[in-house]
Amino acid sequence: MELSKQELNSKIKVLTAQNSISELCGILDLFLQEKLDENQYLEEKNTLLESLHKLLKNNGGYIALAQINPIVGNIEYNSKKVMKYINSATSIGVDLIVFPELALMGYPIQDTIDRHPVIVEENLKWLKEIAKLTKNTYAVVGFIEPRTDGRGKRYYNSLAVLGEGKIRGIIRKSLLPTYSEFNDYRYIEPSPVAGNQSPETLGKFSPDNVVNMPKTNNIHGISYGISVCEDCWNNDEFFSNPLYKKDPISELCKDNPDVLINCSASPSRAKKEQLKHNMLSFISDKYKTPVVYVNQVGAIDDSSFDGASRAFDKDGKLFARAKSFEEQFMIINPKLSFGTVYPLPQGLEETLTEEKVFTLNYEPDLERTYKTIIQGIRDYFGKNGFERAVLGLSGGLDSTVSAVLMADALGAENVFGVSMPSKITSSESRNDARDLANNLGINFAETSIKNMVVTTNDALNDLFSQVEDKWSCRYKETFTQDNIQARSRAMFLWGVSNEFAKCVPIATSDKSELYMGYATINGDMSGGFAPIADVPKTKLFAFARWLNKNRAQKNAIPEVIIKKKPGAELAINPKTGKPLIAEDALMPYEFLDEVIWRIENKHESYSDMLNSEFLYEKKNRVSKEQKTQWLDKFYHRMSRALFKWTLLPPSVIVEPRSILKADYKQPVTSSHINYRGEKEEVIAEKLKDLL
Repeated sequence: MELSKQELNSKIKVLTAQNSISELCGILDLFLQEKLDENQYLEEKNTLLESLHKLLKNNGGYIALAQINPIVGNIEYNSKKVMKYINSATSIGVDLIVFPELALMGYPIQDTIDRHPVIVEENLKWLKEIAKLTKNTYAVVGFIEPRTDGRGKRYYNSLAVLGEGKIRGIIRKSLLPTYSEFNDYRYIEPSPVAGNQSPETLGKFSPDNVVNMPKTNNIHGISYGISVCEDCWNNDEFFSNPLYKKDPISELCKDNPDVLINCSASPSRAKKEQLKHNMLSFISDKYKTPVVYVNQVGAIDDSSFDGASRAFDKDGKLFARAKSFEEQFMIINPKLSFGTVYPLPQGLEETLTEEKVFTLNYEPDLERTYKTIIQGIRDYFGKNGFERAVLGLSGGLDSTVSAVLMADALGAENVFGVSMPSKITSSESRNDARDLANNLGINFAETSIKNMVVTTNDALNDLFSQVEDKWSCRYKETFTQDNIQARSRAMFLWGVSNEFAKCVPIATSDKSELYMGYATINGDMSGGFAPIADVPKTKLFAFARWLNKNRAQKNAIPEVIIKKKPGAELAINPKTGKPLIAEDALMPYEFLDEVIWRIENKHESYSDMLNSEFLYEKKNRVSKEQKTQWLDKFYHRMSRALFKWTLLPPSVIVEPRSILKADYKQPVTSSHINYRGEKEEVIAEKLKDLL
């Protein structure tokens, strides 16, 4: 950030005179995020800290929310970041600084702690050393706690309250999610009690030594009821069907805390923001207690965390909210209802409704989708030490949106788009790919795969003749020629990746076509990252238009790309003599995406959908026979696509449910599921045959 010392000093003086705590904290945050060089502005930083300290000292109850982006398993990196934030909080004199769930380890940790138990011991050692360095400002820090009693799982998901050089208390997670991308219960033991336990129980806690003590933590005269993530997601008045038998928050509230604090690592998903807001507001209003929620930010593999830490007053009114998809050091005061409300991505303020209806109005969720994917790309590349990406540019929608996202995340200079025409590829597609690359400013090359395809075909035909001598089961119609083209392109992309440092090839398949298996193994599915694998096709169309309107460079995506009917240009439609259109091979995307939506969001069966009216049916005449054919095709193709899902490269979860490995698993050998179901009388008749 370009700023003269004089300008910075002047700004600090003005804001101090105006008692602008939030604005001064924003400048401090620039130092923490290394957007201002501490060595260059050391005197100015000290002035800033002194100013904040003076403004805060007249009132107690100030809390710093440390919304950080950890690197999973990098205990030293995470611990040093935690200590840096604690030092800043101590310098300005806040009572307490609060970190997200598993701040020292990063979340999710999955099987890491079992395969590398040394990092569990390491996070405990760092925690104890951090505790020694704390002063009058207390800290709540998430860590993995080993268990030693020999019964149950090996670890607790814990929070330590640190202050005045010691560990002051331990809070352990009670509710362990196993749905979606979460696998907490795999190695984590649920705590038998909500709230605080003695620091002497560290590493020795078990259901047998629960101490009857205050569940709250008293810090400078204020009692805090502290919980971990899922422990606040089970209120039986808010949720119609709670997942767990107990509600840790209700247990905490028996001790009448002055403030409730929840330390979370809650990933971003469509509609989750509204749900979270409404739930936290409900809890604060129900118990007439301010609620403080601090959330992790950043991405770890498929999970992208949006931050947006926040606080509600005792009546459920929001009075503070941190930035979305950015690290932040933020000061609030629940006693004074003091804080700053930063805006959410556009559209997310809309109220959550209970009614679940499929809609093509994706507009309210597109900025969140964009930021989720961009953060997912940056952190996947950055945390793995990658810098560059190469992808095929076909002139189609999928590769186009993927190219825009990669350019925005990594910088246009670090992205290479390659057009790889075959004899089927139209001149329009080649031109569209080139125009897109020029508009984005990414690197571009064109190399034909015609010769590679011809050579491969010749070799395969010779091989096929030899195989046919032994096997008389050759298909009359195959996708061999289609797949040769797709795999030839993947070979070029992997070649670039292997030849040039820190480069990752990008897979460009979308969610709709992955569900149908309309993607080639070792072809368009092949790559090191798949940015749009959880985005359905109808949303991609809306997303492309949103990108054209909301990026700094307007209309970078040629309109012709958005308007053209999707198709991979791998085969000729014998009826038209033109490249095959995807919807001709599949079904209308609007219908297809509603099938996916109904499965993921309403858990509907084949029969339910057959008897429901789709949005597509409201606009178009669809016979019962046609609808049946489409549904049959969907389930048939989906069952055959299950293996392909297991081969997907890392992506990022965007929708409420996904087919990505971290979120959804189904046995590949489950293709014999009778998706239609049988009537009792039919089953009875079939059983008679066995008598």
